[in-house]
Amino acid sequence: MRIHFIAIGGSAMHNLAIALHQKGYQVTGSDDTIFEPSKSRLEKYGLLPDEFGWFPKKISSDLDVIILGMHAKEDNEELLRAQELGLKIYSYPEFLYEQSKDKTRVVIGGSHGKTTITSMILHVLHYHEKEVDYMVGAQLEGFDTMVHLTEDNDFIVLEGDEYLSSPIDRRPKFHLYQPNIALVSGIAWDHINVFPTFDTYVDQFRIFMNSIVNGGALVYNEEDIEVKKLAELAEVPMRKFPYETPQYRVEDGETLLDTPEGEMPIEIFGAHNLSNLAGAKWICQHMGVDEDDFYEAIASFKGASKRLEKIAENNTTVVYKDFAHSPSKVSATTKAVKEQYQNRNVIACLELHTYSSLNAEFLKEYMGALDAADEAVVFYSPNAVKIKRLKEISVTQIAEAFNRDDLIIYTDPENFKAYLKQKDFSDSAVLLMSSGNYGGLDFEEVKSMI
Repeated sequence: MRIHFIAIGGSAMHNLAIALHQKGYQVTGSDDTIFEPSKSRLEKYGLLPDEFGWFPKKISSDLDVIILGMHAKEDNEELLRAQELGLKIYSYPEFLYEQSKDKTRVVIGGSHGKTTITSMILHVLHYHEKEVDYMVGAQLEGFDTMVHLTEDNDFIVLEGDEYLSSPIDRRPKFHLYQPNIALVSGIAWDHINVFPTFDTYVDQFRIFMNSIVNGGALVYNEEDIEVKKLAELAEVPMRKFPYETPQYRVEDGETLLDTPEGEMPIEIFGAHNLSNLAGAKWICQHMGVDEDDFYEAIASFKGASKRLEKIAENNTTVVYKDFAHSPSKVSATTKAVKEQYQNRNVIACLELHTYSSLNAEFLKEYMGALDAADEAVVFYSPNAVKIKRLKEISVTQIAEAFNRDDLIIYTDPENFKAYLKQKDFSDSAVLLMSSGNYGGLDFEEVKSMI
């Protein structure tokens, strides 16, 4: 099969390209720019385009499939040529479904926790040498790629993102997978550029639950009011398995999880991650892993990349990097770090970087999100606001939104870096939360600051 990727450089897209190449397909691709680590990884497999840009001449009638990434625009020259030739054009999730329609599809959805839960499941299965196909949104220890596809494996585990499928397919990705087994971890309004009201956002999860195949299974977080309500009202015949945060305690900076065999120390921490663990346990049991085997494996799970990832530590200081950017994630992550390091000064630094977080109307959703921190810092770039063509936001608006008198706010990356350099981090736990990089912060350099 000959497959061409339009916008091959994205995190998800380049991993799918590598997975299909490994499966024996003939893969080509284009993009106007490709950053690391995608660039090196594509180069390693001989898939890096010879030059950046869009080239309609690459699109010919002997291509079997075009896979279109979100980074491309509707008027992309290669896309227009493919449409003109009548070629089969798939979005990323559409093609994943095509590859897995004869398998048992396990789809993990939710506004938060889906990457971590998917990673936990894959860690447990890998530990017990159970082979499955998968797609996950982070690089995992022990796994070469974020996508793996075979002809033989019975199961595929898919992280179910609620964002749009492609520039010409405006359906949320997780609407396309038709799961046999699904999980929903929580609902907290996000992607307001696509879902302008909370109700329209919630409705996407209703549609997702009702896309479960007849007789399938829904695992859901019953502590989330919206999730519980939708699960109870789901219209298709299915089996339902609610879960809640298990009992645990923190002692001397170590989290001890209650299990039928007694307390067990685990590497991860925070109520939100213990809730994720409970959901992952249900899914693993549906996939044939019993409870004892689950606990044995999960004890060594250290977390997904950029999800409460420890990047530096000495005798008095620890530094974590986290992808948290939406209000619910910021709040849960900050609380988790404070609970784990009760006797340390918790310094939480948040970059407002996404379309939603830089939207003046959405800012109020952050009220109280950093309250668990002893010291709270917010960084945002006025230039990023301009690039996203949003209404300007002021330092005053930020301060009012978070409703914290001692909030420190930076708009210049050099000033933020200077703050980190001069700060005494003794007896501190530092949390750097962003889906960006604070205007060019070198995280390796941060390690030398403590």
